[in-house]
Amino acid sequence: MTKLIYATNMSADGYIEDEHGDFDFGPRDAELFEAHTELLQSAGTFLYGRRLYESMAVWEADATLAAQSDLLADFATAWQAASKVVYSTTLTAASTANTRIQRHFDPDAVRELQAAASSDITVGGANLAAQALKAGLVDECQLYVWPTVVGRGKPALPIDARVDLELIDERRFANGVVRLSYRPQGR
Repeated sequence: MTKLIYATNMSADGYIEDEHGDFDFGPRDAELFEAHTELLQSAGTFLYGRRLYESMAVWEADATLAAQSDLLADFATAWQAASKVVYSTTLTAASTANTRIQRHFDPDAVRELQAAASSDITVGGANLAAQALKAGLVDECQLYVWPTVVGRGKPALPIDARVDLELIDERRFANGVVRLSYRPQGR
């Protein structure tokens, strides 16, 4: 059975972006970028909220990114190869290939998508992931915790639901980031 994985970068105090919408928490390094690329390569479908999709679309729109290094080229290739489902009430068309727009999140449609999938599915965007968590769809949370505190902003996890988590893995990166992998209890 394929997994639905919520993966996100977050500050040590639990935010995916600060109060100004900034999500640059510190210097990236090759080791961390490779881990993100491995996750993308394992997934055949990405479920995105609009804002995350728009920030990730650059991996198809800007060929100069992939031309900078083999590492960036691998990331761009993995991102472009996957199908994308974007949940948005405002987008009228997708700007990238292999992408479809859905107006509303439908847990039953995601269950059907997962049942038919031959590889894992990732969900990104805090609001979309919160809906998936509350619907009991998420099989794993991969939280990349950055060594910075931003004080306030957009929470990485739902603030209006309780989800008990079981730690299943952890990994430390040289730049101070820690990936904590959790399975929601009952999954």
